[in-house]
Amino acid sequence: MATVPASFPHLKSFDGRSSLTKAVDFTKVSFARGPQRIRKPSTHLSVARNPNSGSDTVELEPASDGSPLLVPRQKYCESIHKTVRRKTRTVMVGNVALGSDHPIRIQTMTTSDTKDVAKTVEEVMRIADKGADIVRITVQGRKEADACFEIKNSLVQKNYNIPLVADIHFAPAVALRVAECFDKIRVNPGNFADRRAQFEKLEYTEEDYQKELEHIEKVFTPLVEKCKQYGRAMRIGTNHGSLSDRIMSYYGDSPRGMVESAFEFARICRKLDFHNFVFSMKASNPVVMVQAYRLLVAEMYVQGWDYPLHLGVTEAGEGEDGRMKSAIGIGTLLMDGLGDTIRVSLTEPPEEEIDPCRRLANLGTIAASHQIGVTPFEEKNRHYFDFQRRSGQLPLQKEGEEVDYRGVLHRDGSVLMSVSLDKLKAPELLYRSLAAKLVVGMPFKDLATVDSILLKELPPVDDADARLALKRLVDISMGIVTPLSEQLTKPLPHAIVLVNLKELSSGAHKLLPEGTRLAITLRGDEAHEELEILKSVADNVIMVLHNLPYGGERDSRVHAGRRLFEYLEENGLNFPVIHHLEFPEKMHRDDLVITAGSNVGALLVDGLGDGLLLEAPGQDFEFLRDTSFNLLQGCRMRNTKTEYVSCPSCGRTLFDLQEISAQIREKTSHLPGVSIAIMGCIVNGPGEMADADFGYVGGAPGKIDLYVGKTVVQRGIEMETATDALIQLIKDHGRWVDPPVEE
Repeated sequence: MATVPASFPHLKSFDGRSSLTKAVDFTKVSFARGPQRIRKPSTHLSVARNPNSGSDTVELEPASDGSPLLVPRQKYCESIHKTVRRKTRTVMVGNVALGSDHPIRIQTMTTSDTKDVAKTVEEVMRIADKGADIVRITVQGRKEADACFEIKNSLVQKNYNIPLVADIHFAPAVALRVAECFDKIRVNPGNFADRRAQFEKLEYTEEDYQKELEHIEKVFTPLVEKCKQYGRAMRIGTNHGSLSDRIMSYYGDSPRGMVESAFEFARICRKLDFHNFVFSMKASNPVVMVQAYRLLVAEMYVQGWDYPLHLGVTEAGEGEDGRMKSAIGIGTLLMDGLGDTIRVSLTEPPEEEIDPCRRLANLGTIAASHQIGVTPFEEKNRHYFDFQRRSGQLPLQKEGEEVDYRGVLHRDGSVLMSVSLDKLKAPELLYRSLAAKLVVGMPFKDLATVDSILLKELPPVDDADARLALKRLVDISMGIVTPLSEQLTKPLPHAIVLVNLKELSSGAHKLLPEGTRLAITLRGDEAHEELEILKSVADNVIMVLHNLPYGGERDSRVHAGRRLFEYLEENGLNFPVIHHLEFPEKMHRDDLVITAGSNVGALLVDGLGDGLLLEAPGQDFEFLRDTSFNLLQGCRMRNTKTEYVSCPSCGRTLFDLQEISAQIREKTSHLPGVSIAIMGCIVNGPGEMADADFGYVGGAPGKIDLYVGKTVVQRGIEMETATDALIQLIKDHGRWVDPPVEE
């Protein structure tokens, strides 16, 4: 732990020596750097002092064990043990009040050409009728800005007063024009005053860097003044993929850079006494997005700022993938009481975003209103600002064991499924439903095969066919987990026996043969005295199932999970933990996806957990299996299929994004480990595909540019041949495999 005097807000360390530089709002802590140049800053850190806090020092600690990056040991939410909504000021967007005293507002964005006034008006009305609170419209040029006046007037004449937001990139003059009619202006700090990123590493002297900040202030100030004059709101919306070369050269392509990029603009607003603004920190990677928002809020707490948050995972994609990524990112923050307006960015018609958006908002609202949580506990081991996975000890083989237990869990995240007895009547169908590969009717594990199954009821001892089907699963290292009562009455060779804390305390598990492998189910919010029994059986525990029953009014899976992991870490217990969710019957699919993403994702994005088991009576088995694998992939754990970074379309899009996206998915969905970005235009182009291996980007009407990473490799390809050209590009880089042939 290090402490920095808050009265010295610009401390630098070079090769272990300290030196002082000119005081500014943030402290940059760096290592092994010469004082003459500002370079790539993986170690840079902002630490700010709240002048009203009375604190003389700011505490710093390593971001992770051995990390040279120091982060402030400070809070990023109101409470770590229950959901308490962060208190913010109210920001008025037209006639809609936004902030913690008001409902979580729902918004989306039109996809029509803004110059097509009639079509855009129709789309806005359709969105408003679906229940959106705010609508954003892209405004890229003077013609679009002129059309905005007609759009606004037409909507007012039709009695639609829904607030309109202008989405601005690269166009300060256009922002000034449209501020005269729209209710809110979204600016992207990465490209409002800085030039388009060329992904070049730049070097600046302190004087040069200060001149850049002065340039930003000169360009941005007129817009701030106009928003004050007309009573407009503003969103300072940073995107992970569109940071400027200046920011990336100084802070890296990182959450830290995202926060500083936004704060540069916020300081100008505050200097001009303009406070009617909100922040956003969007990324296509939910893990990066969560880290960025946490850093932002942590800085605001230190500064004493209270601006609301717009939450969103950008380029989330379509269908369940898009909903899952959004649930992981947005849901995680809502569980921490963060977020005042949200958008679920889907590659679907904009009105289709409203329903999942509302489901997420409801989830956050209920959690905050009930203040769901657990008994307060001290948290020492979770890393808020950087991803560091706690990997439970995978099963080890013991001498003399007849079966191989090492495959019952997967190192990158495990999927367990609950299997009913009737499924054993058709073994080949069961194997297929578990995504096992079949060779002459015999199962083998594949890339996306379920790792273990929960069998709540064992077949009778004399049911030879059912027991043979289970033996074949055991033979391929698939775990068979079954309750203690079942194993004692109808023992299954080599089963993993599920016990609860009461059974452990009573000694009932001692009726099992010595050396029997155990899985322990617990809630996570038990008294620590109850959990002490875990230490006595540690040698035989293969996994822990974290199962907090669904529907408790004040129960929180997220906080109970954090509490459980804290206990395990403090006591040196490295059991793998499987998140076990049992949903009620007839639950809507979207609610299931969003709840699983929010509750499990909130733990996995912090590296807390080794897999999941979803149960939902009446739901399709394959749907639950696919949802489980989607959740792991969305949390950047186990990669079992092609990853798509797909923008939601807007008025800038140069082709039918939904149609083309479907075509590309149809031909490339069998490439696990490959990430493909499908972008409607250059604004959502190379920068926004920060995680992608290959990019398909609209370069001009009817023309496509192809990228490898952030580098364009082919320009102006005719739309008709662009998908085939993308496939050839993947082949040229050795990433293509032919689709599997069905047996």
